[in-house]
Amino acid sequence: MTEPTYPDAPPPQYPGTAPEYPTVPPQHPQAAPPYPGAAPQYPSTAPPQYPTATPPEYPAVPPQHTPPQHPQHPPRVPAQGPTPPPAPPLTPPPAPPQPPTLDPTVHITPHTGRVHLAARQRGADVTTIGQLAFQLPHFVCSLLVVTLVSLLLPEPLGYVLIGLWIASGALVFHRPSEKVLARYLFRMRPALHSELTRLEPIWYQVTAKAGVSPQAYDLWIEDHQAINATAAAGHIVGVTRYALETLPDAQLAAVLAHELGHHRGGHAWATLLGYWYSLPARTAWALFRLAAVLAFRIASVFSLLGALVVGLVALVVVVAVALSFPPLLLVLVTPYLLAAVGRRSELRADVHAAELGFADAMIEVFHGFLRDEQQALAMAARENGGRAVAPGLGARLLSSHPDTHTRIRRLEDWRAAAATAAQR
Repeated sequence: MTEPTYPDAPPPQYPGTAPEYPTVPPQHPQAAPPYPGAAPQYPSTAPPQYPTATPPEYPAVPPQHTPPQHPQHPPRVPAQGPTPPPAPPLTPPPAPPQPPTLDPTVHITPHTGRVHLAARQRGADVTTIGQLAFQLPHFVCSLLVVTLVSLLLPEPLGYVLIGLWIASGALVFHRPSEKVLARYLFRMRPALHSELTRLEPIWYQVTAKAGVSPQAYDLWIEDHQAINATAAAGHIVGVTRYALETLPDAQLAAVLAHELGHHRGGHAWATLLGYWYSLPARTAWALFRLAAVLAFRIASVFSLLGALVVGLVALVVVVAVALSFPPLLLVLVTPYLLAAVGRRSELRADVHAAELGFADAMIEVFHGFLRDEQQALAMAARENGGRAVAPGLGARLLSSHPDTHTRIRRLEDWRAAAATAAQR
């Protein structure tokens, strides 16, 4: 086969001229031109300038490592059961009583020379007579009780019982009987030889100033942790072991002189005599109250109406007996009268100690009482939730001792009066 032949023709001619290209190559376009046929124009932008940051300055001493703080979690609350109440605040134990501060200017003035016994060793002052008079309603009530008991006996024995009870008051002045009463009624004991070694020399000084025989009285001891003394019966002077061990000589002598004043004024035997003759009436009243309370409780178990009936019967019995025997009505007021007389007798015994030369020492003892009372009131206030505790009016009226401030003021008045009389 042969190839075909074509006629010779000139090359094709294209309109227009050849495009001229720039000598500088174009920059790479970033975006399409806004319209066709135009070359894209790009602004010549400078490269971005970045700020030159200064390096941070670090402290020369490395910082201390602080441990991480963990959050405080609230205490767990039990899921079941009520929340227990907060524990009450702990009350500090009471401080032991401290001995009173001794004023070095107060000493015992020793009695030298012969002892002149006073012509009047003891007697009965106004307060003793008043105390015996106010005890008469109790004596009448006790006589009524003894008479009712004597009716249960044959006729001769009943009269004997009444006579023996009336004569039994003489046992108050019988020294062996006084010792039995002091031991079992006042809870005292005879002083030991080691206790008498300190007590007797001071007691001799007191009795020498008073002109009283020291052998006329017996010295006994009360085992109490308090400063106190007692004039018991007719011949016994008791002092607490705490007072014997802690009080200075002058203050212990003042306390003994105070109790000697009770004996010389007749206060001790009058008090014991009134107590003895009122004992049957007190016993009968205690038994009646006990029976009424038991009957009321037994009746209240069955019905409320029965308890009210028992209470009404007891009230009717009391009113009937009181109206039948008018002295019984005086028993309601005699405790207040006896307490008033007792306060007066305490003031007179204070003056007796001052007259023997122990006024300053007695005032020191009462200042010690004030400190003890303030501590007791503060302790009672703490136990009562911070509220002050003070005795009521009824308790003050039934107190047989005046308040300590009154006793100090009376002694200061006596001392001022004595100093004025000495200057005249």
